[in-house]
Amino acid sequence: MSPESKGSLLVVDDEANQLEMLARLLRRSGYSVVAAESGSEALDIVRGARNLDLLVTDQQMPGIDGLDLIDAVHSERPGLPIVLVTAYASVSKAVEAMRRGASDYLTKPFERADLLRVIERVLEHRRLEHEIASLRAALAGRHRLCGIVGKSPAMQELFSLIERVAPSQASVLIRGESGTGKELVARALHALSPRASGPFVGLNCAAIPENLLESEFFGHERGAFTGADAARPGRFEQADGGTLFLDEIGAMRVDLQSKLLRVIQEREISRLGATTSRPLDLRILAATSEKLEDAIGDRRFREDLFYRLNVVAVVLPPLRDRPEDIPLLAEHLCERASERLGRDPLPLEPGVLDRLIAHSWPGNVRELENCIERMVVLARGERLENGDLPESIRDRSNAEGSGDVSLPAEGLSLEAVERSLILQALRRTRGALAPAARLLDISYKTLQYRLRKFGIDRERF
Repeated sequence: MSPESKGSLLVVDDEANQLEMLARLLRRSGYSVVAAESGSEALDIVRGARNLDLLVTDQQMPGIDGLDLIDAVHSERPGLPIVLVTAYASVSKAVEAMRRGASDYLTKPFERADLLRVIERVLEHRRLEHEIASLRAALAGRHRLCGIVGKSPAMQELFSLIERVAPSQASVLIRGESGTGKELVARALHALSPRASGPFVGLNCAAIPENLLESEFFGHERGAFTGADAARPGRFEQADGGTLFLDEIGAMRVDLQSKLLRVIQEREISRLGATTSRPLDLRILAATSEKLEDAIGDRRFREDLFYRLNVVAVVLPPLRDRPEDIPLLAEHLCERASERLGRDPLPLEPGVLDRLIAHSWPGNVRELENCIERMVVLARGERLENGDLPESIRDRSNAEGSGDVSLPAEGLSLEAVERSLILQALRRTRGALAPAARLLDISYKTLQYRLRKFGIDRERF
């Protein structure tokens, strides 16, 4: 490929005139072009040329046709994008081409501008994939991923799972308590996917009135129902080419679940009031804070839809199970809140962090975020101090005692004091050893030794 070339293309068509016309058009548009008059010739070129950026092939050819060529090329060059040109204007042909691995397709006859637009889109998609791969490599070992913060083993496993799952087209079910960051995970899966340049469209199934939910999903034609004065696309169409995120999927009516299942299976939708369907190219991510298995047992959720959505399960740990992430999260949230208020970030006193770690956070990260933002807004000094904490957290921590020890006249057992302090630390961190060791200012191994020495079972916290 020459330095000025926009990309190196292989064009395949058994009709010589059509092939010559396509090659001339693409060369004039700035591309380097190699032409092939058959699928077998194209396959030989693919095997010998390593700098190809895209293959454009006709579908109807003798010998190896376009669909078979897709299979053969992907066995040789799995990452090579392919655009299929077909004379068969049917949804089934398009779906079959995409299922075989085509990046896009064009139906004859087509405008030259349409061909150039498709090629530019596919090549831009490929460029983004390379950028995403570089981004994932750069993120290795860091404590943040697309706005998600954590250094605990549970969060490092989550980051790894997101990076492995994001490039695929698989449906993902994100599970976790309210406030754990399920939408952040969905956005990360989108941002690190080949669909990153497409739209990310979210819909909270629990926040839309039931009588409007179907119209929100599918859109409607003018006159489809009373008040439908103009046609409007639904969330499915808005997410075409990108990602649709369905939050609180368990709140969806059973009859709508059936229609969602059909969309997932057929990859096409019909607006309310429409007589025709339209194909869709999107990835569906769903999230829930309830146990859908119980909803299946109660017949509130379809089992077949559950398995369609739960191809990959991503489970978010509650904040109380990863207290070692709280200092990092608090700092991150403090920086964000300070930035929104147009002020310099305020440092947190160590005593504040101790109390934040000791809190159980039933509202998870969302509750912590609200707490930190309140503290930043109401802060009176240049640091966030114990007095800036919400009263409920401050009073609870004070009630637990500061851990100070005075020496009574009759003396005391040093081992009893040591055991008592270890128990206090474990209660604060709910049995997590790493943050407990930091509270006690001892090493992780020393704390493990002390637990064995005093017969303390961390599992009871």
